[in-house]
Amino acid sequence: MAERHAKHPVAVGLGAIAASAAWVVLLLKGEHQWEVAVVGALALALGWLLRRRALARPLAAAFTTHEGLMGAAAIVAVLAVAFVFLDDHFNLLMLASVLLTATVCIGLNVQTGDAGVVNFAGASIYGAGAYAGAVVVQSGLPHILAFPFAALVAGVMGAILVLPLCRARGHYAAVVTIAFAMLFKGFLEVNDTLGGPQGLQVRGIDLFGWRPNRPFEMLGLEVSQYAVYLVAALALLAASMVLTQRLERSWAGLTLDMVRADETAAACFGIRPAVWKAIAFVFGSVLAGLAGALYAFMAGFIAPSNFTLGDSLILISIVLLGGLGNHWGTLIACLVVVLVPEKLQVLQEYRFLIFSALVVLVLLFRPQGLIPRGARLSAGVAQ
Repeated sequence: MAERHAKHPVAVGLGAIAASAAWVVLLLKGEHQWEVAVVGALALALGWLLRRRALARPLAAAFTTHEGLMGAAAIVAVLAVAFVFLDDHFNLLMLASVLLTATVCIGLNVQTGDAGVVNFAGASIYGAGAYAGAVVVQSGLPHILAFPFAALVAGVMGAILVLPLCRARGHYAAVVTIAFAMLFKGFLEVNDTLGGPQGLQVRGIDLFGWRPNRPFEMLGLEVSQYAVYLVAALALLAASMVLTQRLERSWAGLTLDMVRADETAAACFGIRPAVWKAIAFVFGSVLAGLAGALYAFMAGFIAPSNFTLGDSLILISIVLLGGLGNHWGTLIACLVVVLVPEKLQVLQEYRFLIFSALVVLVLLFRPQGLIPRGARLSAGVAQ
């Protein structure tokens, strides 16, 4: 049975995408806590079956040797799920939030998984992009400028933060990013121009007179305004995935792997580790900034409490659960970490404790994450 599946990895990959889409629909449609709990248990059962049937290897092969096809299938699956909830504001908002969180975590994965730079301030850079977009709106400038400005602000912030990181080593580097996250939240709380601790209201996006900020009708169907933001978030995530995959399979990606594996050996070959760490860190920060600007328009309100150190720890937990350097695993982890606690309210108060326990278990028993990094890279090289 395992050998037969190994010969048809595309079928295994497409089946996994279809099953994931069906699982998301069931989870979002669950109205009672016991229904959500059953759907969550179903995910655990499917994961156990995946391991029992020895499908993990063909699944990894499908997402490495047929990335284009799997990516197209994933986009179709997301749009299909969105169509099911076409007029449901809350569920579309949740789906769009998952996509934006995944974009931020892909940037974090480039920083941590590819360059080996630990970043506990991911939510702060995400928030910097959100506030930068809000500033553009408040200034009366064309809203389209919010995105390049957010990318610029986040990139500059990342460039400033990476300077002490290149000088620090080990846990000292982690302490630097933790301190930065606390300083960023404090700065927002004392800055009345940015709304202070009460937060800042952001007007809906206006692109050359087009304002997708209210429900509308399309082909006789009522469509939530969040459907537009979901499509935009999906486009941003797809572009981020393509860029990071091209980066990893280029000579630049090979260089980053050398820097992550052994800085001393990389320096012996004429590579400057600090420069490449800075490049990776700024790249990941730009992705987070773009996602932050889109989040600000979508949510309509941002506050310092949205971008705390705790939120940064959740982002890091997603990266660790998905696997360092594994972007497909990151998407799966985002679905679980973002959607399940939101639907299963009993977990809300204990989510940090649960995520911490999950991270510890993953690091102890499966440190490579949901899909091994080595399998992904070897398949990519073979291609």
